[in-house]
Amino acid sequence: MKQIQTLHAKNYRIVQDQDFFCFGIDAVLLADYAKVQPDEKVMDLCTGNAIIPLLLHAKEPSLELHCMEVQKVIFDFAKESIELNSLEDKISVINEDLKNAFLHFEKNSFDVVTVNPPYMIDDAGKGNANDCKTIARHEILCTLEDVVSAASGLLHSKGRLYMIHKPFRLAEIFSTLQKHKLEPKNMRLVYPSIDKEPSMVLIEAVKGARSRIKIAPPLITYGPDGAYTHEIKKIYENQK
Repeated sequence: MKQIQTLHAKNYRIVQDQDFFCFGIDAVLLADYAKVQPDEKVMDLCTGNAIIPLLLHAKEPSLELHCMEVQKVIFDFAKESIELNSLEDKISVINEDLKNAFLHFEKNSFDVVTVNPPYMIDDAGKGNANDCKTIARHEILCTLEDVVSAASGLLHSKGRLYMIHKPFRLAEIFSTLQKHKLEPKNMRLVYPSIDKEPSMVLIEAVKGARSRIKIAPPLITYGPDGAYTHEIKKIYENQK
């Protein structure tokens, strides 16, 4: 059932539907991790219901924000979310496959690309390959190679890619980034709790940069009491 949720960020409203798409903490972490400057031009690939552009606009209202979503039903959520907040002149969204990005946008024209892409490459939990949730989670309509290729083509020299992904694919992620002239510069692993393996990784890559990477301290999601840690709470509070 379609619902309208109010965000921490400026009380913006966003359209969700449990049967099709709901954003998770990964989108919140990525929007917080992305370093954006006033007046920069930003593209969000695999935008879902436009959660990341909304959070980025809340963080820096002067941004020129664009986003793409291939699934029509989820694109409609994104469009409605943008309209609910009267941000049509700040955030543009198109219903398009990211492999066709250059039919709509000039190459080398963006300062920043953000992406929370499909993570999974195997058949585990795949279910119906035509299901919206399955397409959002599994590499059915686009691969890591497709995502990185599109991001690299959109970014100008020294432009920045911010991506969240799964740590078990790090070797592949790094090799794919470097293949497309995107050099990993910063990385942070996200752990569900201090005694668990990392479940997510945040990456900043810079187009045409020299090879050198900094590893940030781990980000722990839940404390021993099962509640969000102080840092996670602060990330949510900073969106107000």
